[in-house]
Parts: sequence; C-alpha cells; structure tokens
Amino acid sequence: MATDTRTTVYLKRKVYRALKAKAASTDQIVSDLNNAAVLEAMREDAIDRAAVTTRRKEPSRPFEKVIEDLKRDGLS
Repeated sequence: MATDTRTTVYLKRKVYRALKAKAASTDQIVSDLNNAAVLEAMREDAIDRAAVTTRRKEPSRPFEKVIEDLKRDGLS
C-alpha cells in the first residue's frame, strides 16, 4: 500500500518467533499483527487519558485510608 511507512522495530528473539508463529497460524502477516497491537495500545491509552480527565476533580483519599477500609471490609 502506498500510504504505508517502513520502520525498523527491534524485538526480542522469542517475541519475534512467537509473532511469526501467530502470523502463520492466523494466515496474517507480521506487519498487520504489529499494526493491530500498536493501535490497541493507543486505544487503551486514550481510554486511560479520558478516565483521568473525567475523574480529575474527584476527591482523593490517602492510601493509608484505602488500606484501612479494605481491612475493615475483610478484603485485605
């Protein structure tokens, strides 16, 4: 595709082997799997940023209070 850009990505040997095996077993190419993984990571980051923006004005609690409440509720 003329709109694609080439880049070099260095992967650990085991990661590359696993990626190639997944590409072969799913009848996809490594580039498509890489693009999908990067896009998913970017989507997750966007969701996280939106949550931070939405919750920014919520009151905060000290960590110690959170632990105390968890212990009181039998969750810690």
